[in-house]
Amino acid sequence: MGYVLFMTSPVSIDFDLLEQILRTTVSVSFIDQVCRKRMVKARGGIYSLAVVVWLMIYQRLNGKRTLSSAVQFLAREAVHWQPSPRHKPMREGGISPRTGGYCRARLKMPKLVATDVCDHIFDQLQTMMRKQLPDVGRPLFAIDGTTLRLQHRAELVKAFPPGSNQHGDNHWPTMLLVAFHDVHTGLAMRPSWGPMYGKQAIGEQALARQALQRLPADAIVLADSDFGIFAFAHTVQQTQRPMVFRLTASRAQKVLGKVSLRLGRRRKVRWEASLWERSAHPDLPAGASVEGWVIACRNPSRKDEMLFFFTTLDEKPKRILALYQLRWNIETDLRSLKRTVDLHQVTSKSQSMVEKEILMAICAYNVVRAVQYLSATAAGLTPRQLSFSVAQDAVMAAWPYLQRSSTQAEFHQEVQRLLLVVAQSRLPERSHRRSYPREIWGRGGHFPFRRSPGKKVCP
Repeated sequence: MGYVLFMTSPVSIDFDLLEQILRTTVSVSFIDQVCRKRMVKARGGIYSLAVVVWLMIYQRLNGKRTLSSAVQFLAREAVHWQPSPRHKPMREGGISPRTGGYCRARLKMPKLVATDVCDHIFDQLQTMMRKQLPDVGRPLFAIDGTTLRLQHRAELVKAFPPGSNQHGDNHWPTMLLVAFHDVHTGLAMRPSWGPMYGKQAIGEQALARQALQRLPADAIVLADSDFGIFAFAHTVQQTQRPMVFRLTASRAQKVLGKVSLRLGRRRKVRWEASLWERSAHPDLPAGASVEGWVIACRNPSRKDEMLFFFTTLDEKPKRILALYQLRWNIETDLRSLKRTVDLHQVTSKSQSMVEKEILMAICAYNVVRAVQYLSATAAGLTPRQLSFSVAQDAVMAAWPYLQRSSTQAEFHQEVQRLLLVVAQSRLPERSHRRSYPREIWGRGGHFPFRRSPGKKVCP
């Protein structure tokens, strides 16, 4: 990303949306602005804050994801720089391939800077890639939670305790993460996280209320039945955002009262907190209620199952069902974030570095989503029709060539190649059911348990 990473001032070139993204997401001027805002001293030398941010994004997208891969890339591409008199390594012929300097720079980068960078990239991309629903004129964001596995270190075990089962305590610390994703473009907001187990454990609904404060003001909130509770619905209503929540059958019946609801129909209701919800959420004000519609639909994939929804949108049941079907997109997004971007197990050894790794992983994920969006738009497709994995590989393949582009024409040519490659990664469309059932592979054999010293073993 040459026009952003190493230049000390924005370059005045005009190449549509992708160039705007590369030039405005993490520029040196923006990093300086963040440092002034947070009263942080800007780091000089080779590993400045802007360079560290982009190397962490590069490291997350790289297949090996090691410090060495990022430093080797930096050392190789540094030959295209114009060395500054202050940069002693450049005057002496290059950058050391050792990872110590980069490692220390990562540790010293304030978490608040990483937070501001993550929010800034999302805000910039959301403005450029804004996708509104044609009938309601609002973007649609789905929310869901997932877990991340951390390294077994004393600091992480204390902050994010492992769970336990009938066999005893687990080994890996577990972090609970909740995030909003744009169901059309796949863009991810900065998530909220906390411990899943232990005395300080926090639930998905509480994390969702934290993340809700960062959501675009006009967004529609889409959620599964885990979030379809009165406390969260009341919080969303207080922010004046519309909502589409799935309800469990028992909760839907309590909201409806003694009234029954036929399939394909809806009923206007006033949802009030139950005694149990008031005891679980004592901060609810007296007389709190949420007005909306309860809708009953048949599950398209299971004809014998009924789905119940609560919504504040004045839409027909078929339209609400169609909106809810888009919620599955966040499941595939989380899979891409955890498996393709490899965030399912964070290898950092301190809480601060774990949180910075998560923030930079979200930045890397959103950069790939931006490339997907632009490629799909140019090819007359939707971003969801393209492969995220192929798009990530294409970005990594084009990264060095974009970095080396010294003129607008070269940059233009490399971007065209990148968009063309990504546009060719169209996913297959399944027109019928699989010819064979999907099955779960077994985990294979296990290593024997470690026995305590001095414990006798029966022959």
